[in-house]
Amino acid sequence: MNSWIVDAIGMTGTLLVVLAYYLLQLERTDPKGLTYNLINLAGAILLLVSLCFHFNLASFVIEIFWIAASLIGLWKYLRRQGAASQSTS
Repeated sequence: MNSWIVDAIGMTGTLLVVLAYYLLQLERTDPKGLTYNLINLAGAILLLVSLCFHFNLASFVIEIFWIAASLIGLWKYLRRQGAASQSTS
């Protein structure tokens, strides 16, 4: 894969992770919400893809943990949504 494509993938991932953080700090997103966790997950996945071409162990490990944290957040969000829909039934 062309180096500039890999760099663009990585930079897009960085932009998404930073965007999620800024939205959180500006109180424009809920840290328990779907949007925040999806943006973080997408950013971490894109960064992980770029790291497969330009490997750095420390960065690779932190992205694995970032993906795991995002997946936990999404799982908890879906559980809350399921519980909320069952309580209204």
